[in-house]
Amino acid sequence: MEVTCLLLLALIPFHCRGQGVYAPAQAQIVHAGQACVVKEDNISERVYTIREGDTLMLQCLVTGHPRPQVRWTKTAGSASDKFQETSVFNETLRIERIARTQGGRYYCKAENGVGVPAIKSIRVDVQYLDEPVLTVHQTVSDVRGNFYQEKTVFLRCTVNSNPPARFIWKRGSDTLSHSQDNGVDIYEPLYTQGETKVLKLKNLRPQDYASYTCQVSVRNVCGIPDKAITFRLTNTTAPPALKLSVNETLVVNPGENVTVQCLLTGGDPLPQLQWSHGPGPLPLGALAQGGTLSIPSVQARDSGYYNCTATNNVGNPAKKTVNLLVRSMKNATFQITPDVIKESENIQLGQDLKLSCHVDAVPQEKVTYQWFKNGKPARMSKRLLVTRNDPELPAVTSSLELIDLHFSDYGTYLCIASFPGAPVPDLSVEVNISSETVPPTISVPKGRAVVTVREGSPAELQCEVRGKPRPPVLWSRVDKEAALLPSGLPLEETPDGKLRLERVSRDMSGTYRCQTARYNGFNVRPREAQVQLNVQFPPEVEPSSQDVRQALGRPVLLRCSLLRGSPQRIASAVWRFKGQLLPPPPVVPASEAPDHAELHLDAVTRDSSGSYECSVSNDVGSAACLFQVSAKAYSPEFYFDTPNPTRSHKLSKNYSYVLQWTQREPDAVDPVLNYRLSVRQLNQHNAVVKAIPVRRVEKGQLLEYILTDLRMPHSYEVRLTPYTTFGAGDMASRIIHYTEHNTCHFEDEKICGYTQDQTDNFDWTRQNALTQNPKRSPNTGPPTDISGTPEGYYMFIETSRPRELGDRARLVSPLYNASAKFYCVSFFYHMYGKHIGSLNLLVRSRNKGALDTHAWSLSGNKGNVWQQAHVPINPSGPFQIIFEGVRGSGYLGDIAIDDVTLKKGECPRKQMDPNKVVVMPGSGAPCQSSPQLWGPMAIFLLALQR
Repeated sequence: MEVTCLLLLALIPFHCRGQGVYAPAQAQIVHAGQACVVKEDNISERVYTIREGDTLMLQCLVTGHPRPQVRWTKTAGSASDKFQETSVFNETLRIERIARTQGGRYYCKAENGVGVPAIKSIRVDVQYLDEPVLTVHQTVSDVRGNFYQEKTVFLRCTVNSNPPARFIWKRGSDTLSHSQDNGVDIYEPLYTQGETKVLKLKNLRPQDYASYTCQVSVRNVCGIPDKAITFRLTNTTAPPALKLSVNETLVVNPGENVTVQCLLTGGDPLPQLQWSHGPGPLPLGALAQGGTLSIPSVQARDSGYYNCTATNNVGNPAKKTVNLLVRSMKNATFQITPDVIKESENIQLGQDLKLSCHVDAVPQEKVTYQWFKNGKPARMSKRLLVTRNDPELPAVTSSLELIDLHFSDYGTYLCIASFPGAPVPDLSVEVNISSETVPPTISVPKGRAVVTVREGSPAELQCEVRGKPRPPVLWSRVDKEAALLPSGLPLEETPDGKLRLERVSRDMSGTYRCQTARYNGFNVRPREAQVQLNVQFPPEVEPSSQDVRQALGRPVLLRCSLLRGSPQRIASAVWRFKGQLLPPPPVVPASEAPDHAELHLDAVTRDSSGSYECSVSNDVGSAACLFQVSAKAYSPEFYFDTPNPTRSHKLSKNYSYVLQWTQREPDAVDPVLNYRLSVRQLNQHNAVVKAIPVRRVEKGQLLEYILTDLRMPHSYEVRLTPYTTFGAGDMASRIIHYTEHNTCHFEDEKICGYTQDQTDNFDWTRQNALTQNPKRSPNTGPPTDISGTPEGYYMFIETSRPRELGDRARLVSPLYNASAKFYCVSFFYHMYGKHIGSLNLLVRSRNKGALDTHAWSLSGNKGNVWQQAHVPINPSGPFQIIFEGVRGSGYLGDIAIDDVTLKKGECPRKQMDPNKVVVMPGSGAPCQSSPQLWGPMAIFLLALQR
């Protein structure tokens, strides 16, 4: 009967258990990369400290089913809600060469559609120390009348750092302090940018002329070394002084070569000179060499302020500025202003009239204007006045005023603007004054008030201006506040009244205003009109693509809805199945044009399954909704929260893996009959395929299959496909890995990252039966490792001389991130010999420094057998485990450990008896089936007995 039991268990590796394993996302942030320290501050906030330039690596460990999606975001600090970084959709956030500006609070958001998202955060503190800057200032003041002068020198040392830097001042090699020298004072000034310390030398003495060093330190945090800067103070130390070779305002003609020299007149140490230009950089082709600035063939665009700055870190920098003006004139305009007092908008005999002329020039005040009438210079009289700088007009505008307009004043007036003696061409503007000179009117041509075009086409908006002279037309948008024209400007001038738009888009739709300008015409209230632009564009529909699942024989309704379009209506809708045209649906009257199109399928069959397309048109273009209709089962959803899914078998070099999953929406289609499982080793072509039969699968039901005979340490691709009466459903795949770090067999020389403690008395030794010392002490220590093979390695302490009573050997694990509340440390130990001391397991917490706590201890001779221990621990943060072997009273006290496993979760409830011998794999011990199989197996065996 026992043989029958074993055979049946081998044939039934699959079982189902539990209901409703869907669970909301949970998240925890753990660190990797090059963190200096991860700690909890006073308000239990996690702080990750890293050196600038190192690699930041944060991992968001998630649980929940289905597998949560992870999104990383960042804010500048705890008070800011505005995300400043592009979101990263990955469980691992990695930033190479992190900069100080990338410090702040990082958020990990995990969501899977079940419950509310999980959001965790950690503050990243980037540590840095810049080079310090040392500046020198001095004051001279009278003391006691004019008997003598007191000279005080201030050495100011400033540095940017995080954390705040510590300052040390030295004179020569001697450290300065208040208590040792009454002539110095060291203090921190108020209202300074960065970290600053001032060394004050009071009433300068001869011994104060020396070399001074400011040393800054962040106390080697993150391994950042100290930095220093030295300044030598002498009796000639002085701030820089400058003079220029030209006047502060330099006016030149275009095309000239400009050279400006900035001359040092003082300063010790020798100041450094630098030229700059505002606004913008130095002109292309400009050469700044020392104190000389050369600009060849200067142009109008090169006008601006040029600054020469001298610095030597003594006093304030010396600065001289040259305002370079390159003569130029452009934009000649005129205005006709009727009698303002009589509020007239027309030219009338007997009323006053003003003609104005203006050019944009550099320098503006050097422009001269000349007025001509009918080709002759205009003569000043009581009725003809020429003025400059009219307060109601732009600066440096020339106006010709005609008092009490007569018929003889009609004629052609010419205004000429010039730069006397400069090679700059004159600009002129001509104005005709007659009875035909009338103010403008503006209107939209018939049939052009509404312009309708298709998206991507050109458009032309037109307004007609009548009057003499005809002013330019200014265009702007009306219906959108502070909206810009397609050119990017709020106003755009068109001389012919036409606004031309290239490749219009839908956001250009709206109302546009055209209005007359108040220049190059009458200076009166602008006339305006409006044009409506309608941009037509093809429809947008939803869903663009939809997967429709339904059981065989059930009806389906497909709907394609119009989201937006211009015009906003469906002109026609065409349905196709697998590319073939379907009969058109009933015609709907234009007055009842719907915003959607529908197709009814009476029943889903194998023949009616496939791709459906609905093409919707609005006479401008078309868009399509795609539907994939089938009775295929949805893909399985792999369960990633299986506790300790990997189970290794050291003797056979194989491992098994517990594969768990749920079925997505099992009730949407016909019941799943079985699964097709494909297992393929990565980098191999052949796959092992198995069929897994199932009964009725419920939503949220956790299904399980144990993959066996997987070779260590290879990874495998697993593909799982559900089958229904319709056929194959959607396949899901994942990669499973052999997680060697969970169980350490000490087979590799690197011993899984374990290290020997540097503060103990001696070390643990790695060996196997083949490397044992043949002269080793008998009656102590194990003959082989836990597998019983001579090749298997284990760790042990050798207690022979020179070891003494109480000597300790410590083996320290790698640093683990606490990603769970409880852990279980399982290991095998061998404690055989009459002088056995103690074996201790300690947990080293890395929250706030290193704190070791005892978790487990065993002493004395336990026999010549390997035994297993399970030790529960609950670390509150990053941690390490430490195996401590303590030497007993004699040399027959070797202690060994093997197969150390760290698992998330609680330890087995039934603890192993420390004195119970563990049956090794392959020893012929009877197997035990999973507890979930006992119910159905008991019924089956009972029926077999009957």
